[in-house]
Parts: sequence; structure tokens; C-alpha cells
Amino acid sequence: MPGIGLLKGMAVTATNMIQSYYRKDRMTTVQYPEERAPISPNFRNFPFLVYDGSDAMAGLRCTACLICENECPPKCIYIVLERDENGKSLKRPKVFDIDVSVCMNCGICVEVCPFDSIYMDGEYELSTPDRFDGLLFNKQRLARSTDYHAQLRPLEASEVATRREAEADKKLAAQAAKAAKANLDKQAKEQAAAELPAAAE
Repeated sequence: MPGIGLLKGMAVTATNMIQSYYRKDRMTTVQYPEERAPISPNFRNFPFLVYDGSDAMAGLRCTACLICENECPPKCIYIVLERDENGKSLKRPKVFDIDVSVCMNCGICVEVCPFDSIYMDGEYELSTPDRFDGLLFNKQRLARSTDYHAQLRPLEASEVATRREAEADKKLAAQAAKAAKANLDKQAKEQAAAELPAAAE
């Protein structure tokens, strides 16, 4: 019957309009930017870098391992490893840039990162008059604190913090066991050295 599709479309529109008056889950128009609609916990936008402590640059978790750069499908991540005067790696990025005009928000960089240093952000106000430098985010622009991550995604941040604490405790226990073994070996050598002159007499 001609026009049945039009009637169905109007019925859907009318249903949504009426339900928006008494159902909170039916989104209504907000007066942006004075009012802002809440962001869903599942919303994912461009990546950000997590840092521990109060110093954003010194506390970056990123070790410049280049895994995210190599795995990025559109190749929008650019990393330069920082080195000392002798050329030894300092295991931190000297440069960490993301071209968000190229980034496709796939989240692969988050999945492959072994150091929990990069996550997808919830920021969506990224308008800029410069479409080149304005959309090239450096590590200063990308750095976010652990508190920011916890506020953005509490469950995810809590799981990461718990796992990292367990790994740190395990590492400390291994170091303590190694130190104890070294101490026992040293005592055994000293005892053996002390017994040699006595045996010779």
C-alpha cells in the first residue's frame, strides 16, 4: 500500500516524542554548550597517555617500546625514544605524537600496550582553527593523570590499579628473595673461608 512507509516513520517519531516527556532514557534536546548530555561509559574517542604521581612528564608509564606505533593501522602515532649522552635508552619517549586527523579510534593501541600507559579518552570538543598543528597532539597534550582515568572509567581504572599493585608486590617479593639468597651465599662463602685455615692447622 502506497504511503505505508511514511506512516510507519511518523509513528516512530511520534512515539519517541511522546515518550521523551515521561521516560528519562529518552534523550531530549539540551542547550549545548550551557548544558551537556552525559557521556556513556562505553564512549571512546582519541587516545591519551596515563602518568603516575604529580609530574606529567616524569611519571609517564610509556616506555617508548614502539608497539603501539607499529600496530597502529593508519600509522598516526609517532614515537622517538629518549637516550642519554652515551646513547643508552632511558625507556621513555622523547617525542610521542598522535595525529588525531588520521586516527580512526580503533583502540588497537590500547589493546597491545603491555604497560597500561594508553587509553581511549572521552573528550569530544576538539575543534580547532588549524587543521594541521591543531590536530597533532604531543605528549604534553596527551598526558592525563591516574585520577582523570579513574574519574573517566572507574571500573577499568580500578582493575588496572589492582593488577599493577599485585605485579609490584610480586616484583618486590622476588627482589627480596634474591637479596636473601645472595646474603645466604655470602655467609656460606665466608664460613667456608673461615674453616679453611682451621682445617690446614
